[in-house]
Parts: sequence; C-alpha cells; structure tokens
Amino acid sequence: MKWLLILAAAWPLCVAQTAHELAEELRKPELDAAACYRVRDLAFSREDIRFYFTDGWLIFGKPVGSQIHTAVFEREGEGGDAEVLLLPPSKGERLSLAKFTGSPNLNEHFRHAVMIFSDGSGERLLRLLRERGEPEASAEMGHLMARKWQEPVTNLNTSFLTKLVDDVYGGQPQERGFFYAGVAGRTLGNFDLLHDPGATEQIYAGRLAYRGDVPYYDIWTTFPSRASRSGQAKAQTPAFRMDNIRIEAVLDANLHLRAVTRAAIAPERQLKMLAFEISSRMKVGAVRVNGDQSEVLERESLRANLLRGGGSSVFLISPPWPLEPGRVYEVEFEHEGDVIQKAGDDVYYVGARANWYPRAGFVFARHDVTFTYPAELQLLFPGAVKEDRTEAGLRTTRRVPSDPIRLAGFNLGRYESERVVKGPLTVEVFANQKAEQALQRPPEVILTLPVSPFPRPRGPRTQEIVTVPVMPPDPAARLRTLAVGIADTFEELSRHFGPPALPQLLVSPIPGRFGQGFPGLLYLSTLSYLDVRDRPAAGNSSNNLFFSELLHTHETAHQWWGNVVTSTAQQDDWLMEALANYSALMMLEQKKGSKEMQRVLAQYREMLLAKDADGATVESTGPIRLGLRLQSSQNPAAWRNIVYDKGSWILHMLRARMGDANFRAMLGEFARQHRFQSVTAGQFRETAAAHMPRGAPDASLESFFESWVESTGIPTLLLSHKLTGKAPALSLQLTLRQSGVEEHFSTVAPVVIETPRQKPRVIWMQTGPEPAAMTVPLRAAPSKVSLDPENAVLAVKQ
Repeated sequence: MKWLLILAAAWPLCVAQTAHELAEELRKPELDAAACYRVRDLAFSREDIRFYFTDGWLIFGKPVGSQIHTAVFEREGEGGDAEVLLLPPSKGERLSLAKFTGSPNLNEHFRHAVMIFSDGSGERLLRLLRERGEPEASAEMGHLMARKWQEPVTNLNTSFLTKLVDDVYGGQPQERGFFYAGVAGRTLGNFDLLHDPGATEQIYAGRLAYRGDVPYYDIWTTFPSRASRSGQAKAQTPAFRMDNIRIEAVLDANLHLRAVTRAAIAPERQLKMLAFEISSRMKVGAVRVNGDQSEVLERESLRANLLRGGGSSVFLISPPWPLEPGRVYEVEFEHEGDVIQKAGDDVYYVGARANWYPRAGFVFARHDVTFTYPAELQLLFPGAVKEDRTEAGLRTTRRVPSDPIRLAGFNLGRYESERVVKGPLTVEVFANQKAEQALQRPPEVILTLPVSPFPRPRGPRTQEIVTVPVMPPDPAARLRTLAVGIADTFEELSRHFGPPALPQLLVSPIPGRFGQGFPGLLYLSTLSYLDVRDRPAAGNSSNNLFFSELLHTHETAHQWWGNVVTSTAQQDDWLMEALANYSALMMLEQKKGSKEMQRVLAQYREMLLAKDADGATVESTGPIRLGLRLQSSQNPAAWRNIVYDKGSWILHMLRARMGDANFRAMLGEFARQHRFQSVTAGQFRETAAAHMPRGAPDASLESFFESWVESTGIPTLLLSHKLTGKAPALSLQLTLRQSGVEEHFSTVAPVVIETPRQKPRVIWMQTGPEPAAMTVPLRAAPSKVSLDPENAVLAVKQ
C-alpha cells in the first residue's frame, strides 16, 4: 500500500490508514540509525528562530508515510557546540524575555535539541546537508544516539501528537505545519521553542516550571513571525465556523452529567480533521457528522494543557469523508463526566463552567440548551425559558438566549431568590439555603467557674467547660440588597453602554473568593451574600468593600466587557478585565463619592509598588499586555494586581485627560460600535484618541500606550516652579522631572495653578528623558501651584 500513499499526495495517508492508525504510528517515533550525520557550521532557521549547529551529530526519525517528523542534534563531545538566536521585535516582549532569562534577546549555546515538526524541516535539513556535499554518515553513532534518545523523543512527541495527527492526516500544506525544539541550554537549562503558523502569535519561547508542587508554563516571549509582520504570510483564519449549538443534558441523582451537543459546522476550506476543546473532566464518546460515525482522537500532555491555560483538552474528529467549504454540516457529540462537586449540604461547585460542552474557541454563536435534572434542585443557565415541566421526580427546563453568546454556563443548588424588574431588564438573584462547609464555624467553647455560696476552698478550683452553639452564617442575609444593587447597576450600565448581552440576568453563588460574569449568568462568591460580621476577617475594610460593593458590579459589567465586546487575542484580554473593574469603580464613585474611589485607587497603587524579596516591585513583573502570561512560576499573583489594578489606573488616567463626559461617551461608542465583535487594544486606543480634547499633548495616545501598556514602570515625579517679572506681566516657569523608570518612558501629568478670584488653571505637561519645561504667563501671582492634586496619574509624587 505504501506506493499508493506516494501517488496520492493530495490526500496523504488517508487511503491506507485511519486517523487512529496514523496516531499509533506517530505515537511511537523511531530514530533511524542509518540517518545519522556529522554536522559542522550548519545554519538553519524557522522564521525568527535561528540555529547554528557548529559541531555535532544530527539523527533523523524514520519517515511516517513520506515525511520525517523528528530529529535530534547532539554536540560532539565537550568541544562541540551549537547556538540558537531569537530577537523579539517589540519592547514588551524583550522585557518579558529579560525577566526570565536576564537578557532581552535569546542567544544561548546548547548541548542538544530534540526537534518535532510537521513543516518539512526534516527534508529541509537533509537538503542543506547535501548542498554542502555528501554528508558524513555514521551508523555506529546512529545506533548510540537512537538508544540514548528514543525515550525522550517519544515522551516529547506526546505533547504534539494531536497537532501532528491534525496536520498530517488532515493534509495540511507544509507551510502551515509547526516546528518545535526542546533545547538543553548551557546557561538557561531546558526550554522550548515553537513556530506555529496557525497561532495568532507564531513564535513561542518558554518552559515548564514548578513553584513548589504547582506546575506552570512560563512563556518567555511570544510574537508574530517575521513573515507575518511583513505581510508575506496570510493571516490564519479559523478552519471552520461553529453555530446553532443545541445541547440536551441530563444530570442523574449522583449529579453525573451526560449530554448530546449538536452544532452546525461551516468549513472555510476542505477539512479531513476538526479540532475541538472540552473540559478534561468530560469524556467524549461517539461523534457523528451528518449522521455518519466519525473517529475521535484524544491525547494530551501536561505541557500542551498548561499552554492553553489548563483545565481543557483538545480532541480531534475525523469524518469518513472530507468536509467541503460552502456547505454546512451537522455534528453531534456525545459526552459525559463529573463536573460538579459537593461543597456542603445542598451546596455545589461547578468546576467546568466554560468548557463542559465541545467548543472551537469562544466565538459568538446561537445556543439552545435543555437540562433534565432532579426536581428538588434548581438549575440555572442563560436565556428565556421556552419549556419547564416536572415528571417522575425529574425537571426538564429549556432556555434559548435571544442573542448569540460566547459560552453557556450553568449552576445548581437549593436556592432562595429575589427578582427585580427594571423595564426590559430582569435580574434574579439566587442564594443557597446553607453556607458551604468551609464557612461553617465550630461551636464556641467557654470555660466557666462553678458558682458556690461557700468560701473558696484552698487548692485549684475546678472549671466547667460549656459548649455554646454558634449560629451558622446565613448565605441569604444580603439577598435583597444584592438583588437591588445588581439591578441598579444593570440598568445604569445599560444607559451608558447600550443593551447587555442578554436582557435576563441570573445571579448565583459559588464557593470560593472569586466571581465570574458569563452571558446572562453571574457566579458570585458566597462571601458577597453574607452579613459583614459573618465573613472571615470581618474587620478587614478592604475585604468587606470588595465583597459588598465591587465584586458584583465588576461581574455585572462583564455583561458588556467580555460578553458584548470581547478581546481578539491574549494580549488584548487585559482590556476586558480593566474595563469591567473600572466600571465597578465608577459605580462605587456614584454611590459613595469620589473619595471612596480614590481610596481604592490608592490601595491599588500601594499593591503595585509592593516589593518582593529581591526588591523588585509587583508592577515590574511585566507589561500589562502579557495578561495571563504574568501568572508565571516567578510571581503567580502578579497578574491580578497588574491586570485589574494597573488596568483600572490606565483607564482612570485616560478619563482624567479626556474629561468625564468624553470618557463616558467614548466607552458607550466603543461598546455599541463593536457589539458582538472581538477587538484589539489598538482599536480601543484609536477610539479613545478620537475623544481626546483638541490640542492635548500626545493626542494619538501612542506614547501613552507604549509606556503604560507595552512597558513597565511607575514614575516618581518632581515639580519645581519659579515666578519672575512683575504683575501684570508675570512668568511662571515650570519644570517637571521623572525618575524611577526607563529613559524613554513618558506620561502626561496635570499641574494646577490657583490664582485668587480666578478659576484654577490646569496645565498638562508631558515627561520624557529630559526635564519637561514650560513657561506660563500670569497677570497675578499664584496662591498655589500643585502637581496632580486629584491623583490623575499613577505615580509617586515628591
């Protein structure tokens, strides 16, 4: 059959092999002892990744079908060498790389490298060797290397098995294939390099790392490849569109979830393989395309799972025939698993909230969801109720969202509820009848002395131990308060940002100290429902403010930021969290005044300036554009402070520069203009720049975004001033200096000049590597000259 594979180049492997058979062959790669060559001064590159094999040996894997997919380089003894170069093109990525490696550019000598690829790199390397003359082969060295490297190659190959099968069986052209190298550096140790044309940012460098026993995948740098930056490579579009998602799910008495998901799939090109994601807690069973059984392949590794953020797995389906563009196919998945845990009496925790059913990215799609579940429970999920009936102890509810949504979450429990209607908007808040086990308090033990009418006897007195039962916390204590507060927020934000993701909003408790805002469904920490006195650390005012005022408004704001407008790529994700958090701060300001908002912002600044054991500030962990990449083994908590706290400050600084009316108009325009679309931070900058006052410094906001989004640093600002001349021809000379940041950091800060019987004058000055100087003509001497008295800039003022 092998000669057929060579002839059928347009449809490789599929004639002779099923996807499972190919996967088994790729799962056990064999190194070819007869294909081991001595290499000297060989240069090889995959886009921005450049290798220099100075002196060593290169062994190739045996072809699978007609292609080589593995190779190993090992230096020749102690005198051999090899080097890899990688130069990130942007400041932010150079900062990120330097944080992990100590250098803004990767220039590492290495001992060996394991390479796995689907882009024809094996054939390309062999061609380079032959162009230099007949390569020096050594079967003896080949046998030694094959024995030494067979197991490491097999183990690493597992991380990319799904991708290999997708590329090879799917017949992807080699220019769309990937290249991976696991490198053992002399200085940096083991690390990974990846070029993947199908990714939004095609170049990756990083490694699997541990902090204690917790694994992280530290991405050192990731950026568009040279071909992508120059426009030579076409932007990769999704292979298919997924819409009209219909789910029929059943929860049994043990809360085991079984579901059938049907969806419409529209290919953008001919497809032989389709990739989907689902929770690692769910098992995919049968899959049918237009009623015909399809193959299912599931194989994931820790490295691949962490690269996606953990919690989900990729699986492939192989229809019995290629899917053609221009047609729509019905795909049906059977899947089941245990995604619900008990957290107390009638208290439940849904672990797989976003990925309990198959998805192909979080794109806007129509949903129609039906749940059947034990009738004594309430099950919440988004959309208008189309059917609700109870039979034989089971309740069946069908909901259909009125607009496309990115994902459908659900929650369940035994609830009390409060409903508030605000015109076309409806908010219903549900509270558990009991608090989770983690919040239950033990009985209070009191030592008492027995009361006696007789004189105290000599010797020790006996004590009586009294156990006083403690009232459990009431998880519905603030139910009405939350319902009214969330409804008011929902209505107010609708006035500013336009219609929300869905007009019905369900709010439900979740064990823990966090919240999430899904379309039409909020998850709120149980602590938000408790009376302040029943919360752990009840005396912590910041803690109480967060759970009483900020968490529910933040998650409500996600009905727009993340669920009406969403981010295009990972480097834009920070914007959705920053917009939601600052929306919550504006609601706090409206309710409790600007001083309360300023107090929160001051706490944010304090957290960003906090230093670690090495004296580095939290803010210096990395630029905000890195988003979840900041959640690394070095400082896992830094991403929260930078994304939420610094992100809020970035928006606060924009608001101060625009003025409140312009800022609110800008947010409303941005939400309406990009309704049910994904956006970039660059698009947000353009919208913001259009609302800047005429004549404002850095009106394009390019310098602002370069300093605050692409870079790190919180400046220390020092203002000095000098008055010369005589009234009414006075001159006020202002000089503004910055320190504590890199040379090219620049921000704009307000200087307020107060003169008797006149309105205060605000002068905006832009900092830079040299002191900023400005002369202001005055008719009368100022009574006060102050730098940023309203705290409009994230800075330390001297």
